[in-house]
Amino acid sequence: MDKEKSILIVGAGVFGLSTALELSRRGYTDITVLDRHIPPVPDGSSVDVSRIIRPDYADKFYARMGIEALHGWQKDFSQFFHRSGLLCAQSGREFRNEYLREARDNLEKLGDGLDLCTFIGEEANVRYPGIHGDLSQTSGYCNLDAGWANAAESIKHLANLCKDAGVKSLSGKQGTVTELVSEKSTDRKTISGVRTADGEVVYAGTIILATGAWTPHLLESGNRFLSTGQPVGYMQLTPEEAAEMQGTPVMINLSTGWFAFPPTPGDHLLKMARHGYGFETTHASEPSRYSAPSLSSQHDYLPRDAEQALRDGLALFLPKFKDRAFLKAKLCWYTDTPKGDFIVDYHPEYTNLFVATGGSGHAFKFLPILGRFIADDLEGTASEEQRKKWAWMETAEPIMPGDGSRGGPERRVLTEEEQALLF
Repeated sequence: MDKEKSILIVGAGVFGLSTALELSRRGYTDITVLDRHIPPVPDGSSVDVSRIIRPDYADKFYARMGIEALHGWQKDFSQFFHRSGLLCAQSGREFRNEYLREARDNLEKLGDGLDLCTFIGEEANVRYPGIHGDLSQTSGYCNLDAGWANAAESIKHLANLCKDAGVKSLSGKQGTVTELVSEKSTDRKTISGVRTADGEVVYAGTIILATGAWTPHLLESGNRFLSTGQPVGYMQLTPEEAAEMQGTPVMINLSTGWFAFPPTPGDHLLKMARHGYGFETTHASEPSRYSAPSLSSQHDYLPRDAEQALRDGLALFLPKFKDRAFLKAKLCWYTDTPKGDFIVDYHPEYTNLFVATGGSGHAFKFLPILGRFIADDLEGTASEEQRKKWAWMETAEPIMPGDGSRGGPERRVLTEEEQALLF
């Protein structure tokens, strides 16, 4: 690629900013990032107070990536990383969850000294007295080297690194992309630029879509990706309650998808969520309907069954908080793919459109290294394994089982009444 040729990156989340920084480090001189908001984008999936940092994967490709990324957090982003440990649980005293067993086995083989321990039932309560629920009918393992990161502050730092490297940015109406502008070139189309909410067209030689859950507004998905809302809730703890949970790890129940973080330092927020199959919305378009969050702001709203699922998780792990009012509750938007693999590839119908999306609820942890992997794909130097795994696939079946890490009920479409409360 010509390193003086203009590059336009749409989306200022972890995909877009990590790519912008890596390309600038490789000598590309004309890079612009567009987004509706100045990062950290308030409704993006790369922000908020916390994201899990774990190399625990049943897939060896992501396990290797996760281990490398963990080293990156420890070295280059240590001010945002909290080594709290990660407790991975399943229902039942017999440790049978296939994903967890394979993840633990991968860490034992690839982890280079990662501190792991298996538990059965109440052994978890003994190790972590801050988890005051009865875990006698669970089992799993702990990764003592995993933890969590302050997502919003990490993204803000990444955006500042991009700015210092000479990356330009546009936000507000100038950064809100409403459509791709294309022209016919031989037997394939070329994207000459993007139209923004102020009516202007921003032109560039290469367009990179890193638009996350908003991608369906710009591209037909063909079941390659689907935007799903996942429930998230926050509760306010007192300083005394937070102190009682000192030393508590990130907790996740693979059987239900429920997970929670230790209280945040300083403001004592207890955050919980569900890594499940999520909720769909419906947006009318031709020739189909698609699921995506709104381009405008949305309300903090949770369906009743989603709120109950968060409280059920508390009832098992932290029952003293199960009836407490939420300080805030909302849907966090994933861009799911059939097997949980990212989509990082050139679009087959356009000569200069590159897509970097499909985070599937697990991309943020790779922030320290993700840009390098994306840039390798862009330049055509990625490994064959990576190219195949992240390729723009043929139209997929409308079933998205994921990678085996999800829990909870099947995905459902929000009712019209629920969508009215959300949007």
